[in-house]
Amino acid sequence: MTADSDRDNISRRQLLAAVGAGAAAAVTVGAGALPASSVGSWDAQADVLIVGSGAAGVSAAIEARAAGAGVLLLESLSRLGGASAMSGGVVYAGGGTALQKALGVDDNVEAMYDFLSRAGAPHPPLDKIQLYCEQSAAHFDWLVAQGVPYLEKFSAAKGLPMGDESLYFSGTELAWPAWELARPAPRGHVPGVTGMNGGRRLMQALLARAESVGVEMRTAVVARRLVTESDGRVAGLRVEADGQVQHIKARRGLLLAAGGFIHNREMLRQYAPELYDCSVPWGNAGDQGDGINMGIAVGAAALRMHQGFAIAPIYPPENVLSGILVNESGQRFISEESYHGVLGDAIAFHQRGRAWLITDQRSSFAGHQDNFLPVARGNSIGEIAARLDLPKGALQHTVAYYNRHAANGDDPMFRKSRDYLRPLQGPPYTAWDLSVEKAFFAAHTFGGLHTTIDGAVVNSFGEQIPGLYAAGRTTAGLPMAPYIASGLSVGDCTFFGRRAGRAAAGATS
Repeated sequence: MTADSDRDNISRRQLLAAVGAGAAAAVTVGAGALPASSVGSWDAQADVLIVGSGAAGVSAAIEARAAGAGVLLLESLSRLGGASAMSGGVVYAGGGTALQKALGVDDNVEAMYDFLSRAGAPHPPLDKIQLYCEQSAAHFDWLVAQGVPYLEKFSAAKGLPMGDESLYFSGTELAWPAWELARPAPRGHVPGVTGMNGGRRLMQALLARAESVGVEMRTAVVARRLVTESDGRVAGLRVEADGQVQHIKARRGLLLAAGGFIHNREMLRQYAPELYDCSVPWGNAGDQGDGINMGIAVGAAALRMHQGFAIAPIYPPENVLSGILVNESGQRFISEESYHGVLGDAIAFHQRGRAWLITDQRSSFAGHQDNFLPVARGNSIGEIAARLDLPKGALQHTVAYYNRHAANGDDPMFRKSRDYLRPLQGPPYTAWDLSVEKAFFAAHTFGGLHTTIDGAVVNSFGEQIPGLYAAGRTTAGLPMAPYIASGLSVGDCTFFGRRAGRAAAGATS
């Protein structure tokens, strides 16, 4: 055998080895699903099988039952409610809801659509946004019909009401550039209970309704693998309960509503490293990405896996918004009155996770707080700059420019409203550390499975996977980065969860 033929053989062997490795990898990827032929018998059956007991899963269950399906809902933890029960319970709704009308708020579908489609990330899901806006008022009526309590009270304060007010500006509508892109209106609808208990009250109502209409709910049941037929249809689920492996058949459809993946640290590092560095993973302990991974294992496409909210809640109190936010170059980079999801996104994704709030005597935090720690204090801006080791003269130039225009009621760079616009003057000056690792910086994931407007899961070729549906943070839905308003996630969960439940039951919308 010649040297040339040896090289040819080696090349062929290497090629075949590479092909074999690729085939093995393909088998590994598909190994997350179980063939139905390997399931000896089903331990249980339901028309619609739902994984997850948050707002998406429970809303889906209620609607599937209304469509005449028998529903079995599984929760991996011992307590129902998911991350939704931990939230503020805000639903972003508008276009003229009953609550808006009762409080004299003038809103319409076009204004709501303009805000959601133009004020956030580029290339949002316009089909879902349009449908959501058009049916938003009716969806709010549905929530009321399920027993979610709302009071005819409005709060003008920034941030989630701590009283029992049910309507407020829950996002960045009043901050530039949003107010130039869409006519503002308060659209944050929150259950009328005091404190940050809206999510708990919302889920109490939805779970009570689900139980009353006959949804079977089981806790401490962990979903492991989807079971598929030879034609690719999702037929059921392998689960673990009480240490035992069981197989449950979905006669009509299986719906994944298992939350995001903020508590799966390796998955987070892989897909969303900017969120990995945030100090407070915000979500239910069950947010391990199981639903997303099970969907991917049967060929589902996943979208926007790097996105999520990163929240820097510098307010309340609102007086701190008269301070300025600067980056490691000593420059402003955003309007300080922006919604805290927009602020957090700017810091985590666009400022390498580092920023400081610079306040004077009037804009400083009045009492003790430990969300953001003071890292420099002095009688001049120069002292602050030196202690932060900012570029020479940069912070002084930023403050001088800001003060000169603020004294005339103007902010040429970011158009901060006059409610919070005034020169920084009057020591002591303080720098508060807003870095993602050292401040209270909550984070949650938005990436997930690609779905139609009816919750059918789609593969990378744009084809629907038969028998498989998904909703909530297991999907890539309305929420995108930057997160422009509280309530978009829970609103997405409940609205599109309902549609997915009906579709899984075989009902038409």
